Amino acid sequence: MSTSSSQAASGRRLPRFAEAAVERARLTVVPARSLGRTQAARTPFAVLVLVVLAGGVVGLLMFNTQMQQTSFAATALQDRATELTARKQALDLELDGLRDPQQLAQSARDLGMVAPQTPAFVRLSDGRVLGTPTPAGGGDAVQVTPGPSKKPAEIERRTVIVEATPRAAADATP
Repeated sequence: MSTSSSQAASGRRLPRFAEAAVERARLTVVPARSLGRTQAARTPFAVLVLVVLAGGVVGLLMFNTQMQQTSFAATALQDRATELTARKQALDLELDGLRDPQQLAQSARDLGMVAPQTPAFVRLSDGRVLGTPTPAGGGDAVQVTPGPSKKPAEIERRTVIVEATPRAAADATP
């Protein structure tokens, strides 16, 4: 009997829960807000978003332009460094040619200098002359063979001059 009485009690309790749920779920009409008030609340936010967006686009454009200018400057500096390296190598090659003993001997002979048979040396520490200095004569000249060319032809800079005439002038002359 206790089972039937508990079912009857739960049957009475269910309608009370359902009534309370229906009361809570009833829809009520909310008074309409004026459109100007919500529009006025959205305007500053929209303006802020547009300003941030425009600032980001302008900043990105300026950053991109700056990076391109820096890239152009770096390329120009690399080209200049390459040119200066090639110039240094050419000057080093020329200097090595000028320091060549055969080149020095040839230059000395062109100036009329000859090597003496018995050279004398001056000691720099005390200024004392070692050996007997004798003047050199014309018969003391040493045979010098000319050295190799100063620069290979591949390194020599070639100047190419191209003369162009304007098309109108070329058409007018037969």
